[in-house]
Amino acid sequence: MLGTRRYNIGTAMVLLAFFLAVVPSEISAQSSSGEACITCHRTISPGIVGQWEKSKHNEAGVTCIDCHQAGKDDVDGFLHNGERIAIIVSPKDCAQCHEKEYSEQKGSHHAKAAQILGSLDNLLGEVVGGEPAVAVGCRQCHGSIVKVDANGRPTPDTWPNTGMGRINPDGSWGSCSACHARHEFSVKQARQPEACGKCHLGPDHPQIEVWNESKHGVLYHANREELNLDAKPWRAGKEYFTGPTCASCHMSEAGKEGVTHDVGERISWTLRPPISVKLNMVVYEDDSKEDILGDAPLLPQAGEMHSLGEGEKKKVKQTLSWQERRQKMQNVCTQCHEKTFVEGAYAQFDDLVVLYNEKFARPGKAIIDELKAAGKITPPDFDDPIEWTWYEIWHHEGRRARHGASMQGPDYAWWHGLYEVGKHFYTKFIPELKEVAGEEMAKELMDKYLYEIPGHQWHRDGMGKDALEKIKKFYEKRYGE
Repeated sequence: MLGTRRYNIGTAMVLLAFFLAVVPSEISAQSSSGEACITCHRTISPGIVGQWEKSKHNEAGVTCIDCHQAGKDDVDGFLHNGERIAIIVSPKDCAQCHEKEYSEQKGSHHAKAAQILGSLDNLLGEVVGGEPAVAVGCRQCHGSIVKVDANGRPTPDTWPNTGMGRINPDGSWGSCSACHARHEFSVKQARQPEACGKCHLGPDHPQIEVWNESKHGVLYHANREELNLDAKPWRAGKEYFTGPTCASCHMSEAGKEGVTHDVGERISWTLRPPISVKLNMVVYEDDSKEDILGDAPLLPQAGEMHSLGEGEKKKVKQTLSWQERRQKMQNVCTQCHEKTFVEGAYAQFDDLVVLYNEKFARPGKAIIDELKAAGKITPPDFDDPIEWTWYEIWHHEGRRARHGASMQGPDYAWWHGLYEVGKHFYTKFIPELKEVAGEEMAKELMDKYLYEIPGHQWHRDGMGKDALEKIKKFYEKRYGE
C-alpha cells in the first residue's frame, strides 16, 4: 500500500470491521472526528454532507477526516477545530484505497495535462489575454500549480481548481474529482459524457460536440435510461448494448479489455499537434509513461533500462506499440460491431488524417519554418498575421477535422473541419505568404511544397477538365477507389 498522509481506512464494511477489531482506539478516534465533521457541516454546508451521504464512501464508513486529515509535515496542513486537515485531497491520497486506479492515472495524458502551462496555448492566455483569464480558463481544465500560503491554505489565484493535470502540494499530478465530482464521487456520473464535456469541447477540441452528432451520441440520448450506468461490472455488449459514452470506449471494461484509468491507452494517433503521428507507449516500473512517436520506432523491451536523456534511465515494465493500442480500442468496438465494420471505420479515419497531414499540415509547417529561417517573419510567435492563420488552421480546424473522422462526426470532419482548413489555407494563408515573402519567394515555396501535390494544382491551373481528371487519378491511386 502506498504511504501517504491520510489515514488508511478500508473501502468495504468488512475491512472496517477488521480494523475495529485490530486497532479499536485509533479507529474510534477517527470515527469520532468524522462524526464531528458531519454534525458541523450538516449545518454550515448541508449540500456537501448530502452528497457524501449518497456515496459509496458513506456505505463503507469512510468519513471526512479519513480523506482530509493531514500529517505534521504536509505543507498544506492546518489546524481546524482541533484536527490538522488539508483542503485538497490529491490522487496520492485516494491511492490509499484506490492504488490500481492511481497507478494507471499517474502516467496518463490526463495527469500530464498541466504541461500545457509552457505551450503556445498558454502563451496566448497569459500574454494576449492575461493571468486572470488563464486562472479561470486554461487552468480549470488543464490544472493549476496549487500554491499554499503561510497558513497552509491554497492561494485564491490557484484554487479552486479541478483541472485534470493539477499539480498538488504533495507533488502528485491530477484531480480525481475532475471526473468523480466531490463529495459523492459517483461512478455513474463519471461514466456519462457530460463529465468529459466540461473540457473536451470548443473550437480546438470539440469531442463532446462531435460525439453528440455521431450515431453513438444519438443512441445514447435515445436510450440513456437503458444503459445501467451504475452497474458493476459495466460492460459494452453485456450490461448495455447501445449508446456508448466516452468512458465506454476509452476506459471501461469491454470484451478482453479491463477497466483502465489511462484514457490514452487505446489511442493510436495523436490528433493534437500540427502533424499527426502514431503513438507507441513505454510504461516504466514506477508507473510513469512515455509516448514514443512514429510508425515503426525501435521500442525498448520489458526489463530493459531505457534512457530518458540527460543521463536519466528507468526500468521498462511494458511497451505498447501503436498497433497494440489500436487493437485495444478495436476490441471494444467489436463488442457491438463486426470486424469489417470496425476496420472500415479505421480505414476512413486513417485516410482523412493522412490527407490532412500530406496536403495541408506538412506543407504549411514547412513554409512557416522557411519564412522564419529567412527572417520574413520574426522569431516571437503571434506577432505576424500569418502565424495566427496557421495556428488556427492546425490547432482549431485541423483538429476538428481529425476528431470528426475519429469519432464519426461528419459535419465536423468536413464543414467545421477540412472545409475550413482548405478555405483559410487558400484565401488567407497563401495571400499572407505572398505579402510577407514577396511574389518571387512565395512562388518558389508554393512550387516546392504545394504544387508538387496534385490536390493543390487546381489552385494554380484552375478546375478545368484535365486538372480535375488528374486529381481524381491521384486520389484513386492513393486511396484505392
